[in-house]
Amino acid sequence: MASSSSSARRWRYEVFLSFRGEDTRRTFLDHLYAALHQKGIRAFKDDEQLRKGMEISPALLESIEESWSAIIIFSKEYAASSWCLKSPSSFLFAGMNPCVN
Repeated sequence: MASSSSSARRWRYEVFLSFRGEDTRRTFLDHLYAALHQKGIRAFKDDEQLRKGMEISPALLESIEESWSAIIIFSKEYAASSWCLKSPSSFLFAGMNPCVN
């Protein structure tokens, strides 16, 4: 799909929720996911907890590639994760539309 524009592509998810840790998983993230779902927005939320040193699953990388955009939820745990700190560049490589406010 190298020549297709992102507007013509059919995305599986409208938003990929990027987060790390229990400090957001069962609190803010669950509320955000429910609100997005209520508005009809297809969001990806990984419910598997990645432990330090674990490899990111191919399914998780595929979900990033299948998402039109991302919401990054910064927290203390997020900043302590080397993968999370690299993930914003993964979103750009996946073809997501960068939007910085």
